[in-house]
Amino acid sequence: MDRDWMRQQLESFSNLCLAYERSTPPGEYLGDERLYDQLHRAEPTVKQILRTLDPQLAEKVDIDQMAGEATARHQAQRALGILADLDEWKVRLAPDAPSLVADRFHPWIWDAARTFWDSRHYRAAVHAAASSINAHTQTKLGRTDISDDKVIQEAFSDKPAEAGKPRLRVAGDPTSPTTQSRQRGALQLGLAAFFAIRNPAAHDTAEWTQHEALEQLAVLSVLARLIDTSSVQR
Repeated sequence: MDRDWMRQQLESFSNLCLAYERSTPPGEYLGDERLYDQLHRAEPTVKQILRTLDPQLAEKVDIDQMAGEATARHQAQRALGILADLDEWKVRLAPDAPSLVADRFHPWIWDAARTFWDSRHYRAAVHAAASSINAHTQTKLGRTDISDDKVIQEAFSDKPAEAGKPRLRVAGDPTSPTTQSRQRGALQLGLAAFFAIRNPAAHDTAEWTQHEALEQLAVLSVLARLIDTSSVQR
Protein backbone atom coordinates (compact mmCIF):
# COMPACT_ATOMS: atom_id res chain seq x y z
CA MET A 1 0.00 0.00 0.00
CA ASP A 2 1.12 3.53 -0.73
CA ARG A 3 0.43 4.89 2.75
CA ASP A 4 1.68 8.40 2.02
CA TRP A 5 -0.71 8.73 -0.91
CA MET A 6 -3.59 7.32 1.14
CA ARG A 7 -2.83 9.73 3.96
CA GLN A 8 -2.73 12.70 1.60
CA GLN A 9 -6.05 11.73 0.03
CA LEU A 10 -7.74 11.32 3.39
CA GLU A 11 -6.37 14.56 4.82
CA SER A 12 -7.39 16.50 1.71
CA PHE A 13 -10.88 14.97 1.80
CA SER A 14 -11.26 15.68 5.51
CA ASN A 15 -10.28 19.32 5.01
CA LEU A 16 -12.67 19.57 2.07
CA CYS A 17 -15.53 18.20 4.19
CA LEU A 18 -14.78 20.72 6.92
CA ALA A 19 -14.66 23.57 4.42
CA TYR A 20 -18.03 22.51 3.00
CA GLU A 21 -19.56 22.27 6.48
CA ARG A 22 -18.42 25.82 7.23
CA SER A 23 -19.80 27.07 3.90
CA THR A 24 -23.30 25.86 4.73
CA PRO A 25 -25.43 28.66 6.20
CA PRO A 26 -27.20 27.92 9.51
CA GLY A 27 -30.45 26.09 8.92
CA GLU A 28 -29.59 25.37 5.29
CA TYR A 29 -28.99 21.96 3.72
CA LEU A 30 -26.56 22.89 0.93
CA GLY A 31 -23.34 24.84 1.09
CA ASP A 32 -20.84 26.02 -1.50
CA GLU A 33 -21.71 24.28 -4.78
CA ARG A 34 -18.09 24.27 -5.98
CA LEU A 35 -16.93 22.48 -2.82
CA TYR A 36 -19.89 20.10 -3.12
CA ASP A 37 -18.74 19.10 -6.60
CA GLN A 38 -15.20 18.57 -5.33
CA LEU A 39 -16.52 16.27 -2.59
CA HIS A 40 -18.34 14.16 -5.18
CA ARG A 41 -15.19 13.82 -7.27
CA ALA A 42 -13.10 12.79 -4.26
CA GLU A 43 -15.65 10.46 -2.67
CA PRO A 44 -15.08 7.33 -4.86
CA THR A 45 -11.32 7.28 -4.24
CA VAL A 46 -11.75 7.91 -0.54
CA LYS A 47 -14.25 5.06 -0.29
CA GLN A 48 -11.77 2.70 -1.92
CA ILE A 49 -9.14 3.73 0.64
CA LEU A 50 -11.59 3.24 3.49
CA ARG A 51 -12.56 -0.21 2.22
CA THR A 52 -8.88 -1.17 2.07
CA LEU A 53 -8.30 -0.14 5.68
CA ASP A 54 -11.65 -1.25 7.12
CA PRO A 55 -14.68 -2.08 4.91
CA GLN A 56 -17.08 -0.82 7.59
CA LEU A 57 -15.68 2.70 7.38
CA ALA A 58 -16.88 3.13 3.80
CA GLU A 59 -20.46 2.02 4.51
CA LYS A 60 -21.45 5.31 6.19
CA VAL A 61 -19.89 7.64 3.65
CA ASP A 62 -22.53 9.28 1.45
CA ILE A 63 -22.12 12.99 0.72
CA ASP A 64 -25.75 13.30 -0.39
CA GLN A 65 -27.17 12.31 2.99
CA MET A 66 -28.13 14.86 5.62
CA ALA A 67 -24.87 16.02 7.24
CA GLY A 68 -23.12 13.52 5.00
CA GLU A 69 -19.97 15.61 4.86
CA ALA A 70 -19.63 15.53 8.66
CA THR A 71 -20.00 11.75 8.79
CA ALA A 72 -17.53 11.37 5.92
CA ARG A 73 -15.01 13.56 7.72
CA HIS A 74 -15.32 11.48 10.88
CA GLN A 75 -14.74 8.27 8.92
CA ALA A 76 -11.72 9.80 7.18
CA GLN A 77 -10.27 10.74 10.56
CA ARG A 78 -10.76 7.17 11.80
CA ALA A 79 -8.94 5.91 8.70
CA LEU A 80 -6.08 8.35 9.35
CA GLY A 81 -5.84 6.89 12.86
CA ILE A 82 -5.56 3.40 11.41
CA LEU A 83 -2.81 4.50 9.03
CA ALA A 84 -0.90 6.17 11.84
CA ASP A 85 -0.95 3.05 13.99
CA LEU A 86 -0.59 0.24 11.44
CA ASP A 87 3.08 -0.34 12.22
CA GLU A 88 2.40 -0.19 15.95
CA TRP A 89 -0.41 -2.76 15.59
CA LYS A 90 1.91 -5.04 13.66
CA VAL A 91 4.43 -5.03 16.50
CA ARG A 92 2.19 -4.77 19.57
CA LEU A 93 -0.63 -7.05 18.42
CA ALA A 94 1.46 -9.72 16.73
CA PRO A 95 0.81 -13.24 18.06
CA ASP A 96 3.42 -14.72 20.36
CA ALA A 97 5.20 -16.85 17.79
CA PRO A 98 8.59 -18.50 18.20
CA SER A 99 11.54 -16.76 16.57
CA LEU A 100 14.99 -17.81 15.47
CA VAL A 101 18.03 -16.37 17.23
CA ALA A 102 20.84 -16.25 14.69
CA ASP A 103 23.72 -16.37 17.16
CA ARG A 104 22.44 -19.75 18.36
CA PHE A 105 22.93 -21.32 14.95
CA HIS A 106 25.78 -23.79 14.69
CA PRO A 107 29.09 -21.90 15.07
CA TRP A 108 30.21 -22.94 11.60
CA ILE A 109 27.25 -21.00 10.26
CA TRP A 110 26.97 -17.89 12.38
CA ASP A 111 30.70 -17.27 12.77
CA ALA A 112 31.04 -17.27 8.98
CA ALA A 113 27.91 -15.22 8.30
CA ARG A 114 28.10 -12.64 11.09
CA THR A 115 30.28 -9.99 9.43
CA PHE A 116 28.24 -9.97 6.23
CA TRP A 117 24.99 -10.01 8.20
CA ASP A 118 25.98 -6.99 10.27
CA SER A 119 26.65 -5.04 7.08
CA ARG A 120 23.26 -6.16 5.64
CA HIS A 121 24.81 -8.30 2.90
CA TYR A 122 22.44 -11.19 3.46
CA ARG A 123 23.12 -13.19 0.31
CA ALA A 124 26.86 -12.98 0.97
CA ALA A 125 26.21 -14.13 4.55
CA VAL A 126 24.48 -17.28 3.28
CA HIS A 127 27.25 -17.94 0.78
CA ALA A 128 29.88 -17.58 3.50
CA ALA A 129 27.97 -20.02 5.74
CA ALA A 130 27.72 -22.62 2.97
CA SER A 131 31.41 -22.20 2.18
CA SER A 132 32.14 -22.76 5.84
CA ILE A 133 30.28 -26.08 5.77
CA ASN A 134 32.32 -27.10 2.75
CA ALA A 135 35.62 -26.20 4.45
CA HIS A 136 34.78 -27.92 7.74
CA THR A 137 33.60 -31.07 5.94
CA GLN A 138 36.81 -31.19 3.91
CA THR A 139 38.85 -30.80 7.07
CA LYS A 140 36.90 -33.46 8.95
CA LEU A 141 37.38 -35.96 6.13
CA GLY A 142 40.88 -34.84 5.25
CA ARG A 143 39.82 -34.30 1.64
CA THR A 144 40.57 -31.16 -0.34
CA ASP A 145 40.39 -32.85 -3.72
CA ILE A 146 36.58 -32.44 -3.88
CA SER A 147 34.22 -29.76 -2.62
CA ASP A 148 30.64 -28.60 -2.25
CA ASP A 149 28.01 -31.14 -3.36
CA LYS A 150 30.67 -33.68 -4.34
CA VAL A 151 32.22 -33.77 -0.87
CA ILE A 152 28.75 -34.18 0.65
CA GLN A 153 27.95 -37.00 -1.74
CA GLU A 154 31.19 -38.80 -0.87
CA ALA A 155 30.82 -38.12 2.85
CA PHE A 156 27.34 -39.57 3.27
CA SER A 157 27.62 -42.27 0.60
CA ASP A 158 26.19 -45.60 1.70
CA LYS A 159 29.29 -47.30 0.27
CA PRO A 160 31.87 -48.56 2.76
CA ALA A 161 34.89 -46.38 3.42
CA GLU A 162 37.86 -46.91 1.11
CA ALA A 163 41.46 -45.81 1.14
CA GLY A 164 41.38 -42.07 0.65
CA LYS A 165 37.57 -42.06 0.82
CA PRO A 166 36.40 -41.85 4.43
CA ARG A 167 32.68 -41.60 5.16
CA LEU A 168 30.52 -39.77 7.65
CA ARG A 169 28.04 -41.75 9.71
CA VAL A 170 25.35 -39.95 11.69
CA ALA A 171 25.17 -40.58 15.43
CA GLY A 172 23.07 -43.54 16.55
CA ASP A 173 22.71 -47.27 16.22
CA PRO A 174 23.52 -48.05 12.55
CA THR A 175 21.04 -50.96 12.61
CA SER A 176 18.18 -48.69 13.71
CA PRO A 177 15.72 -47.68 10.96
CA THR A 178 15.67 -44.17 12.44
CA THR A 179 19.45 -43.82 12.20
CA GLN A 180 19.41 -45.24 8.69
CA SER A 181 16.73 -42.70 7.76
CA ARG A 182 18.81 -39.85 9.21
CA GLN A 183 21.82 -41.08 7.25
CA ARG A 184 19.89 -40.97 3.99
CA GLY A 185 18.36 -37.65 4.96
CA ALA A 186 21.77 -36.13 5.68
CA LEU A 187 22.87 -36.91 2.15
CA GLN A 188 19.71 -35.49 0.58
CA LEU A 189 19.75 -32.42 2.84
CA GLY A 190 23.40 -31.77 2.06
CA LEU A 191 22.88 -31.99 -1.69
CA ALA A 192 19.78 -29.81 -1.50
CA ALA A 193 21.63 -27.22 0.57
CA PHE A 194 24.40 -26.88 -1.98
CA PHE A 195 22.17 -27.00 -5.05
CA ALA A 196 19.28 -24.87 -3.77
CA ILE A 197 21.05 -22.55 -1.32
CA ARG A 198 24.81 -22.36 -1.87
CA ASN A 199 24.73 -22.13 -5.68
CA PRO A 200 22.10 -19.36 -5.86
CA ALA A 201 23.94 -17.48 -3.09
CA ALA A 202 27.10 -17.64 -5.17
CA HIS A 203 25.60 -16.68 -8.51
CA ASP A 204 22.58 -14.45 -7.86
CA THR A 205 23.20 -10.75 -8.29
CA ALA A 206 20.18 -9.34 -6.44
CA GLU A 207 20.28 -8.90 -2.69
CA TRP A 208 18.14 -11.23 -0.55
CA THR A 209 15.74 -10.18 2.17
CA GLN A 210 16.75 -10.64 5.76
CA HIS A 211 14.00 -13.16 6.42
CA GLU A 212 14.79 -15.22 3.33
CA ALA A 213 18.46 -15.36 4.30
CA LEU A 214 17.62 -16.26 7.90
CA GLU A 215 15.53 -19.23 6.76
CA GLN A 216 18.39 -20.46 4.62
CA LEU A 217 20.93 -20.06 7.41
CA ALA A 218 18.65 -22.20 9.58
CA VAL A 219 18.73 -25.00 6.99
CA LEU A 220 22.52 -24.76 6.79
CA SER A 221 22.72 -24.90 10.59
CA VAL A 222 20.79 -28.19 10.63
CA LEU A 223 23.21 -29.60 8.07
CA ALA A 224 26.23 -28.33 9.98
CA ARG A 225 25.09 -30.08 13.18
CA LEU A 226 24.55 -33.32 11.32
CA ILE A 227 28.06 -33.19 9.89
CA ASP A 228 29.67 -32.04 13.12
CA THR A 229 28.09 -34.81 15.21
CA SER A 230 28.75 -37.55 12.65
CA SER A 231 31.65 -39.91 13.13
CA VAL A 232 34.31 -40.49 10.51
CA GLN A 233 34.52 -44.02 9.16
CA ARG A 234 37.84 -44.87 7.52
